[in-house]
Amino acid sequence: MAGKAALLVIAAGGTGGHMFPAQALAEAMIRKGWRVKLSTDARGARYAGGFPHVVEVEQIASATFARGGALARAAVPFRLTGGVISAAAKMLRDRPDVVVGFGGYPAIPAVAAATILRLPRMIHEQNGVLGRVNQLFATRVHAVACGTWPTELPEGVESFHTGNPVRATVLERAGAPYIPPGDYPMSLLVMGGSQGARILSDVVPAAIAALPEALRGNIRVSHQARDEDGARVAQFYAEHGIGADVQPFFHDVPRRMSEAQLVISRAGASSVADISVIGRPSILIPFAAAAADHQTANARGLVKADAAIMIPESALEPAALSEQISAVLTNPDAAVHMAHAALGVSRPDATERLVEIVEALAGKGQQA
Repeated sequence: MAGKAALLVIAAGGTGGHMFPAQALAEAMIRKGWRVKLSTDARGARYAGGFPHVVEVEQIASATFARGGALARAAVPFRLTGGVISAAAKMLRDRPDVVVGFGGYPAIPAVAAATILRLPRMIHEQNGVLGRVNQLFATRVHAVACGTWPTELPEGVESFHTGNPVRATVLERAGAPYIPPGDYPMSLLVMGGSQGARILSDVVPAAIAALPEALRGNIRVSHQARDEDGARVAQFYAEHGIGADVQPFFHDVPRRMSEAQLVISRAGASSVADISVIGRPSILIPFAAAAADHQTANARGLVKADAAIMIPESALEPAALSEQISAVLTNPDAAVHMAHAALGVSRPDATERLVEIVEALAGKGQQA
C-alpha cells in the first residue's frame, strides 16, 4: 500500500475494561504514524469518546446471548454472521496490517473476519481468566497478550505478559510520590468500576462512619456511586460529618488516585492496573458475580505482593472493612510499603509491549 500508512483495526466491546487498554494502544500507534480504526457496536461507540479524534469508529452489528429474551437470543447467530460479513467487506476494501481484539461481543465480527481473511491478528486479555470471546479466539490468533499474570490459557497457546495498558492521564502520574497517612487531611478514593457498585455504596460509608472520631475527622472521600445511589450516599456522609464528593463517574480518577492515601475498589483489570502504575495501597472487593471469578484472579498479584488487602464480597460488612481501613491509615510505614509494593508489580510499559507485538505481526505479513 504505497503512500498509505499502515492500518491497525482494534476490535473492542463497550466497557471500560475493554476500551481503556484499546484506547491506550490506539494513542500509541497513532504516534507511530499508523492509521487506526475502532470496530465496535452501537453500545461500544458510546464509550469511544476518549479515543483520539483521528480514530475512525466503524459500527458493526454484534450481539450477545447474555441479554434479551428467547427471540433475541435466537437472532444472535444471524446478527453476528451479518457483522462478520460487514467487517470482512470493509477489510477487503481497506486491508488492515494487524487486527487486535480486546474482548467483548462487539469484538467478534472484526476478529472473525480477520481469521477468515488470514490477516495477522492477536487478542489482549485484561483479566486473569479468559473472557468468553477471547476463549473463542485464543487458539485462532497469532499471539495472546495477557494483562494479568498468570492467566489461565488453553494448552499450546503462545502468550506474552504485557500487562494492561493504561491511559496517558494515568501514565502522567505513574509512581507519583505517596504521602503517608498521618494526623492531617487524608483522601480516600472509592471506585466501583465503570458502573459504580451498590454494595460499596451500602457498606463503605458505614465503615468510615465507624472509624474512631480522630481518624474519621481527617478523612475526605471521593466516592463513585450509581445515579440511583448517589443521593442517599451523599446524605449519609453529610449526616455523619464526613467530607465527601459523590459522583456517578469521575473523569479525573488519575488525579484523585494520586492524591489518595487509600483506594477502595472493585478488582476490575483497568482499576488494578491504574492502582499499580500510580502506586497506592488498596482494599479490593472482587465482584462476586464476575465470570469465572476473574476479579479475584485480578487481585491476586497485588495481594501476593502485600500491596493490597482483599475482602471477598461475602465477607464485606462495615465492621470488617472499618478495621482494615483503620489498619492502613494508622500505620504509615505499612501504607508506604503497600504503595511501593504496588509499583513493584506494575507494568507501566504495557502499551509499549503491545506495540512491539503489533509491529512484529505486521512485519511477518499474512499468515495462516
